[in-house]
Amino acid sequence: MPLSDQPLSPLDGRYRRITEPLAEHLSEAGLNRARLRVEVEWLIALTDAGVAGASALTADEQAALRGLVTDFGDAEIAELTRYEAVTRHDVKAVEYLLRDRLTTLGLDRIAELTHFAFTSEDVNNLAIALTVQDALRTVWLPAFDAVLGRLVEKARAWAAVPMLARTHGQPATPTTMGKELAVFAHRLQRLRAGVLSVEVLGKSNGASGDYAAHVVAAPDVDWEAVSRRFVTGLGLTWNPLTTQIESHDWQVELYGRLTHVNGVLHNLCTDVWLYIADGYLRQLPVAGATGSSTMPHKVNPIRFENAEANLELSTGVLGTLERTLVTSRLQRDLTDSSTQRNIGVGFGHALVALSNLAAGLDEVDVDPVALQADLDRNQEVLGEAIQTVVRAEIAAGRSCLTNPYELVKELTRGRRVTAERLAEFVRGLDLEPGAQERLAALTPATYTGLAERLVAHLDDGGR
Repeated sequence: MPLSDQPLSPLDGRYRRITEPLAEHLSEAGLNRARLRVEVEWLIALTDAGVAGASALTADEQAALRGLVTDFGDAEIAELTRYEAVTRHDVKAVEYLLRDRLTTLGLDRIAELTHFAFTSEDVNNLAIALTVQDALRTVWLPAFDAVLGRLVEKARAWAAVPMLARTHGQPATPTTMGKELAVFAHRLQRLRAGVLSVEVLGKSNGASGDYAAHVVAAPDVDWEAVSRRFVTGLGLTWNPLTTQIESHDWQVELYGRLTHVNGVLHNLCTDVWLYIADGYLRQLPVAGATGSSTMPHKVNPIRFENAEANLELSTGVLGTLERTLVTSRLQRDLTDSSTQRNIGVGFGHALVALSNLAAGLDEVDVDPVALQADLDRNQEVLGEAIQTVVRAEIAAGRSCLTNPYELVKELTRGRRVTAERLAEFVRGLDLEPGAQERLAALTPATYTGLAERLVAHLDDGGR
């Protein structure tokens, strides 16, 4: 195969195995199949409404028409290519294909209702809505849920594993590894609901959105009712008020929410990468895999680095769609048409990222020994606990100490403190026996508050 025939994008080359399910919906062929579906359903809607004296199709005739969509394959793809070479118009090619098939099915009597009163955007807005909705729910969502499921599983498994927190990158009040992963899971659970709540809109109202051709050709038909039944029958929400184009606001909302998801996943990647770098998480070697071409010992966090890169690419494409599709000059321009050809690219990079994230999470385990060692090295993080307990004792009238924050700051700020020195400091404080005992028993590993219990919020969907 000559180099000129090789895939230009890794989505259709190196990552083809991962992105192949998206091609079913977001490829040119997937879009053309959806266009054919829209044209077929419009024919059925028009005959059901008796437009231009047409009689309703029989159940067998409707089934035969819908069979054109389910049987859409290589022959139709090749035929559309031949039609488009002449028409120089992709939607017109679909119309001609359908007219040809009507002859084959013995339905020439309704040939002139093909693409009747439609503009190309009536077909395209509905076809794109159908393909994006299907790709989102049947491809993106399972891949996203696979990552979310692994995250929830690890959050619960590691809920009680204590870990030194690092605010501003510095040692801070301890937490647990499970609780920190639960934070990401909770964020993603909320965002998942937001993504799925976006209403996917569609319209079929003609060249300027006014049903002008419809009304002059068939003035007795309730065209708004026909349009509403047709659009909702496709499983979409009817948009009653548009220009020539459906205004794309649902796409802007969806891509904005998907880029938000990408951002949270990117944050997860960078945090897991840092936990690996600190030794908190260890990577499980994969048999036969090579981490470095020169350093045999290395197990690199490539899954998370790959996911980072692909999330950034996905966000770049989806973010461009979000910014571009919100605007259309006057009643129509073709900026949206060219831009929407890249929807599959945005989804494709997201899918590659999700695949790598799921695999990466499968290949890491917590290292409790490393976590404990880091906690033991940072006894000074108990300074917060000490000064807070002393404040409570002063407020309750059980201690004569003053300025507890300054006392602890003088001991701990910017320096290492041993467990013995901290214990000696606590023994010297004017505290009731109960407070003394609580502080004496406290260690960095046990100073995690409600962290373990908080993970249970994931059990009810993160609410």
